[in-house]
Amino acid sequence: MTAGMSDRVQRSFSRSFDTYASHANQQAWVAERLSMALRECGAPHRFASTFEIGCGTGLLTQQLYNHFRHGELKINDLAPEAQQIADAYGATFLQGDATQIRWPDMPELIASASMIQWLANPATMLRRAADALVPGGWLAVSGFGPRQYEELVQIGTSGRAPGLRTAEDMAAVLRGDLEIMTAGQCLRPMQFSSARDVLVHLRKTGVNGRAGKAWTRSQLENFLDDYTRQFANDAGVTLTYHPVWIIARKPDCKQPMSAGPGGAS
Repeated sequence: MTAGMSDRVQRSFSRSFDTYASHANQQAWVAERLSMALRECGAPHRFASTFEIGCGTGLLTQQLYNHFRHGELKINDLAPEAQQIADAYGATFLQGDATQIRWPDMPELIASASMIQWLANPATMLRRAADALVPGGWLAVSGFGPRQYEELVQIGTSGRAPGLRTAEDMAAVLRGDLEIMTAGQCLRPMQFSSARDVLVHLRKTGVNGRAGKAWTRSQLENFLDDYTRQFANDAGVTLTYHPVWIIARKPDCKQPMSAGPGGAS
């Protein structure tokens, strides 16, 4: 993430920090799904050291805290407001761009929900995580895939994140270094009463962090008209979410790595 992009995303999520959790129901679903997948894949009940990247308002932090024990918990986010999440869960807060800060040494779990898509090159972070894990350590990452906000793409706006990847894309990066325990994805359309409500949702979840400048009144009206014309249905309009996730494990030095499932569902 470039310095300029990082600054814009940080400011956007800082502005939406107090409203994010109440509007980010899709991100909450992803955090719960990621935690559930980690349990289903046989992860231990306790990790000696856990590092969460991009904790935001703590949706995944809460899931990890509720379902696993952590000897040492360190969490990271661009937004300094996330210090309050660290304080609430007794964690150490590492504020800053995850691609620039120093990571904890050899954590047993590296986890991240709904953040990796903001990176221009998510593969770099995935490889860094694979290298950073202790042998036998676990990786749990979710993001969003290429069909995320496909309505916005169709009408030519830039609201979606730059690093959208499929679950298989993420698995391909890690295969050979980590055992892929599971990788999955799905489409989850949201329904809104109007196109204006879509914009409110995007603003309150900080997703407009890539916007370079404010719209004029005519640009806003054109957006609302185009969105309504193309995506209206009997209940209003839709906005598509495309969550993707992967659970992987670093081989223990004493054990050979199995092939794993090798694909996304």
